[in-house]
Amino acid sequence: MSFQQPPRYRPQLSHAQASLTHEVLAIDERGRESTISIPAERPLTVYVDKRELVTLMTLGGAPEALTLGYLRNQRLVRSIDEVVSVQVDWSVDAVAVVTRNGIADVEERTAKKVVTTGCGQGSVFGGLMDEVDRITLPADARLAQSVVYRIVDTIRTQQSIYKQAGSVHGCALFSNSGELLYFIEDVGRHNAVDAIAGLMWLEGMEGADKVFYTTGRLTSEMVIKGAQMGIPFLLSRSGTTQMGHMVAQKVGMSLLARCTGKHFLLLAGHERLVFEPELVEAARLA
Repeated sequence: MSFQQPPRYRPQLSHAQASLTHEVLAIDERGRESTISIPAERPLTVYVDKRELVTLMTLGGAPEALTLGYLRNQRLVRSIDEVVSVQVDWSVDAVAVVTRNGIADVEERTAKKVVTTGCGQGSVFGGLMDEVDRITLPADARLAQSVVYRIVDTIRTQQSIYKQAGSVHGCALFSNSGELLYFIEDVGRHNAVDAIAGLMWLEGMEGADKVFYTTGRLTSEMVIKGAQMGIPFLLSRSGTTQMGHMVAQKVGMSLLARCTGKHFLLLAGHERLVFEPELVEAARLA
């Protein structure tokens, strides 16, 4: 289930550009006028081999990666080698995907839809738990407490649409040494994780030695997607849900919630975290 082999080629991609913020007039409680920035939100209708599949509401920062990650995480396309091209046209708010051989049984596979807890009402085709039993995460993956702190600090200082305009979720991919690899924001965390999945797919990047961070809740959808990407560590500044926790325990994933400053709550996969007590003592004495 992880991205184990580099793709033999990269599909032809557009490089669509769109404004990520929009200026509006605001009037405060004293009647004073000002101009503020708010995040953009636009529909992106996905067509696969000329068949309309779904409309995603998105910020529009990485539409090609979002489309690829969506198809991957929905288990509609198994290999990036099957994708010929991904072309985004913002003049019609659509993306056209061409595959080599089409999607087998596409009507049957997209008939059952689960509306998830993702912002903007994310959805998952097919049974939400269909493939969980097939996922195996690396048993020897470990993460140092100091790296957790480095990741949290990196996110804190990251320039973002959220700091400028609010109202978006961010997701990031890190190495297990704490190096930031990708940072994506979108109106829903499910879109942001799909976009990172698409970028990983394009680069043939494995997840076994990676750490995923999200500003949103660690729901079952987020945990399953992280596991499909082969990532053994999920961090969040928010919390988790009962089903998210259950899935993490089932696949052996480490969940770290409420990650702010030097604080976190390790909720699953306890054996993977390497505690460094001297860091806690140093913080106490500072």
